[in-house]
Amino acid sequence: MVVHWDKDKYFTGIEFTGDRRRMSYLESTDILTKSLKKSLHERKVKWWGWHKKNPLVYELFEKYTFDAIESGRKHYSHWAIINRIRWDREIETQGSDFKISNDYIGFYARLFHAQHPEHDGFFRLKQLKEEALMESL
Repeated sequence: MVVHWDKDKYFTGIEFTGDRRRMSYLESTDILTKSLKKSLHERKVKWWGWHKKNPLVYELFEKYTFDAIESGRKHYSHWAIINRIRWDREIETQGSDFKISNDYIGFYARLFHAQHPEHDGFFRLKQLKEEALMESL
């Protein structure tokens, strides 16, 4: 399969190399959108499973976020919050190997906004990569 983009990086179509059939923009956009939605869903499911096995991460994320809010900040970095958790768990506790995937950071910020709508926008979030690609189609 070959994905075609124009010079401005806009999606123009897909060509399947096996049968050399070139699909229309609408056909290929539909296939790509379905694939991106599936990929995003799989990432969310994977994060949610990890989140349920590691509830302490969100407890700390929430605590440190409220610390930042109470300090008077209007916005703060969700990456900084996660890195503080990493520091606490990896350096200060001398515990076992503790890894938080960078892929999960945006999901924690979105969860915080969903659970605390009065603080929606505290974290400045980018679109998830699949969302951005779907929007560009």
